[in-house]
Amino acid sequence: MLRIREEFRLNKKAYLLIIMMLLMVLSACANTSANSTDDVKIMRLANVVSDDRSLSKAFYKFKEIVEEETKGSIQVEVFTNAILGGDRQIFEGLQLNTIQGATMSTGPISQFEKHFTIFDLPFLFPDEDSAYKVLDGPIGQELLDKLPEQNIIGLNYWENGYRQLTNNVRPIETLEDLQSLNIRTLENAMHLKTWNTLGANPTPMNYGELYVGLEQGTVDGQENPVGNVVNSNFYEVQDYLTKTNHIYNASPFIISKPFWDSLTGEEQEIVASAADEVMEYQREVNRQESEEGYNLLEKKGMEIIELSEEEREKFREAVEPVYDNYRQNFGGDLLDQILSEID
Repeated sequence: MLRIREEFRLNKKAYLLIIMMLLMVLSACANTSANSTDDVKIMRLANVVSDDRSLSKAFYKFKEIVEEETKGSIQVEVFTNAILGGDRQIFEGLQLNTIQGATMSTGPISQFEKHFTIFDLPFLFPDEDSAYKVLDGPIGQELLDKLPEQNIIGLNYWENGYRQLTNNVRPIETLEDLQSLNIRTLENAMHLKTWNTLGANPTPMNYGELYVGLEQGTVDGQENPVGNVVNSNFYEVQDYLTKTNHIYNASPFIISKPFWDSLTGEEQEIVASAADEVMEYQREVNRQESEEGYNLLEKKGMEIIELSEEEREKFREAVEPVYDNYRQNFGGDLLDQILSEID
């Protein structure tokens, strides 16, 4: 079984390379055609999560709205489950206009636009309403306005929910239980520093390779929203989930700037309006998925652990050096603005 999964992983890499090359050819052909006629504009949407996740369901709702409102002048194609690559490959595809739209966590985005790093500070948002107040307000828009420098247009913020910790070694009920565990994280400096500060051994890994990594014992555990744990079947290779709520995962809905610039003013209004409508839908579906996810995981045999408030406070105190480091590297103005909004 392990050999089969490894062969699949290798074959998938080759498959992704072929797909990206084909998309570049198709995109070039589409652009040539668009220059000579008023042909239909193709909008490819991509993410790394499964077809059953709220972020993917939102893609299909967006497709329905946009194709109807534009009367077919924009045709939307949906590629989920990392079919077009990991987050970095998708972001680069947006820059090249081989992919026209995507959602991804702020962690991967911060590798290209450093100001998004702030959303990966641990325990920043105490609840979803606090996050919405910041993201949907002037602060969130200020950060989206920085993306055109990366050849990207940011429309709004969808969500992947709070990240939780799973592992296959022991129940994590205290900060001490976490020590020396090998935890898969995003390829993000803030995430790496957070888990190092908490005493774990963080290991960056592509999401598409995570299941095999857990199955083979390359890592002991991982941290993701509960919906990802369910839909990626991590319960098959993980025994324990601790509700840490350590990072709220905003997932901006982003568009390739070359594609955006190719749209008429009316088409841009339709796309932006559809994105806002779908954002509300997606957030609601994501909350429902999270509630149902914990029940399903228990039925599948996972042990769900609730941190006591005393232990949760220990986690918060332990990551204070992460905040100090952020202020040293990025300054404190934006952080103070966000903390003021939350208060």
